[in-house]
This record gives sequence, C-alpha cells and structure tokens, in this order.
Amino acid sequence: MRIGNLCALVCLFISIALPSFAGTAPRTIANIQASKGWTGYALLPPSFGICKTCKASGPQLKWSWQANVSSPSMDGHSTKSVYGTGTTQWADVLWNNHLVGDFSSQGLADANHTLVPQYHTFTYDVYFWVANASVSQAMEFDINQFTGGKSFIWGHECRIAGGHQWDIWNDVAQKWLPTGIPCNPVSGAWNHLTIQVQRTAANQLLFKSITLNGKTANVNHTEPPTATSWHGITINYQLDGARAKQPYMVYLDKLKFTMQ
Repeated sequence: MRIGNLCALVCLFISIALPSFAGTAPRTIANIQASKGWTGYALLPPSFGICKTCKASGPQLKWSWQANVSSPSMDGHSTKSVYGTGTTQWADVLWNNHLVGDFSSQGLADANHTLVPQYHTFTYDVYFWVANASVSQAMEFDINQFTGGKSFIWGHECRIAGGHQWDIWNDVAQKWLPTGIPCNPVSGAWNHLTIQVQRTAANQLLFKSITLNGKTANVNHTEPPTATSWHGITINYQLDGARAKQPYMVYLDKLKFTMQ
C-alpha cells in the first residue's frame, strides 16, 4: 500500500504495557518464500488499488516470482522477486499469501472459524538480498488478520529512496505514519528483518518492534481495526517503484511466520 503524501511530521509513540495471552501454542510456518500460494498484483497510481486487468507481462508494470533459486541464497532455496520495467511511473508490485483461513495455502482453511481467533501475537522473520537498495522507493512487509468482523492490518514500509525510515500503516485514516526509526538495508548482502505485532485483549493493533540486522527498535504504538467480512491470516510483501521506473530484484530466504 502506498499513499501519495506521507505524514509530514514524525508521530509520537508511547510505551504501553504488553498484554500476554496464555493457552495458545505457537505455530511456525517456515520457508514460506518457497511455498505455494503467492499471488502478485500491480498497484497503480493514483489510488494504488489492485489493478484487476494488469498482467505480470505488462505493459503498465512487469513483475515475476521465481522460487528455489540457488544463488544468492542462504540455503539453496531463495526466491527471486522482480520489479520489472513498465510504462507507469510510481507503480508497485504486491505479493500476498493466505496462510490460515479463507484460501489457505497451508491446508489450514479453518472452516469453523475456531483457529484464527486463537492467535494474537505474530512474528514475520525474513532474510532479503538486493544488489542496489537505493533504486527502490520502498519495501513493504505486512501481517494481516481478519477475525470477528474486524480487519487488523499491520503494515510496515521501509522507505529507501523515499527517505530511509520505517512507516507503519493507519488503516482507518488510510495513511502511513512515520516512526522516526531509520531503515538502511545493506546492498549486496543478506539483511535480516524481524517484525513483531500483536492483537491486544482490547482488539487493538499493537505494533511492537522492528529488528533489522540485529538492531531492535521498539515501536509500541496502537491503532484501531476496521470492519471486514473476511476470515483468515495473510502476509504481504511489496516492492515500490521510484520516479525513474528503474527495475530491480530482491531475493528472499528463510521466511518464517510465527503465530501465538
């Protein structure tokens, strides 16, 4: 997701007590970058909604997703995601995977709607490699839970050409909130990213922390959910194009998602 004008001021983030939830055993889905279930979409300005007529072959935007790449790779099973050439300036490419609930790629359909509500705490853990990070406007990593008629979208955007800072998503206002937390991924090397979030006991979205290459920044910020008829848990991964429409590729490896 991208909004044309980001918030002008850094938001004030306050420390809050983190609730705990007992009785739910952790469930980890590993190597999701090599898993089935990934679907790519073009997001075009000015609305940046999903383009229903766009194809991976273009012309507005070209993109591709190739699993089980041996190099660069940490274990021989990385995935190459490509932001290709296109005719549209500022276009983005979004990949989405339905993990639990509706359209699950993991055999976790949860038809009785009893599994998804059990989970409150989520960790998105991934390694990524990009030859020249500066050509990317931004890279986005999202955790989404849809349960009880409420939509919880924990959007995290690493602005690179857009300003080297982490933003988080305010779904009610449909805008990005700058956190003041630097985001400077290393080019030509593996970057390790860990994002932790939580659905609180009061059904609020808690953005807990972001760890990039061993440096942890505590966000500790809450937002309210929005309404939905969906049911499930999904993750997103997105590449944003900069002004020059320059193509680039990012390799993902050891992508795991933990629910508790």
